[in-house]
Amino acid sequence: MDREKIEAGVRLILEGIGEDPKREGLLETPERIARMYEELAGGYTDDPAKHLEKRFHVENNDMVLEKDIHFYSFCEHHMLPFYGKAAVAYIPDGQVVGLSKIARTVEVFAKRLQLQERLTAQVADAFMKELSPRGVMVLVEAEHMCMTMRGVKKPGTKTVTVVTRGVFDGNEALQNQFYRMLEIRA
Repeated sequence: MDREKIEAGVRLILEGIGEDPKREGLLETPERIARMYEELAGGYTDDPAKHLEKRFHVENNDMVLEKDIHFYSFCEHHMLPFYGKAAVAYIPDGQVVGLSKIARTVEVFAKRLQLQERLTAQVADAFMKELSPRGVMVLVEAEHMCMTMRGVKKPGTKTVTVVTRGVFDGNEALQNQFYRMLEIRA
């Protein structure tokens, strides 16, 4: 990332809204924002494949589901946050990944300017490409600040996207199993 460009851009925005970037409270704001973007947009420099490299062989090829994976992302249209939870299920084909790697894969794609629809598909496609499971299903539910704090102003509105690949495509029984597993409470 180019910190200097981010800092210069923030100074321009401050001036554009009528603020004085040299005002005491704003003096370090451009640097803070640049550091923030390094963290929140770090997915551009992270390769999802590296998180799916470490695998373990299994005899059982039953569905693996990780749910309630919290994420934060930025809408590419307004650069406002959207956040929520993802659920990723896959049917292994003899190998699984560590559970933390599922969440890390979601995070890689979330830490980019995004569309929720693309985020959902990118996670599914990364699993299919890197792990070669029999199938994968991804559900993302998120609240978009571009809908809640501006524009239509409907706080609490959630958007749900679902992507299926492999044996999940058109398999209502597997899809229903996925949805039932989402409802399980510990």
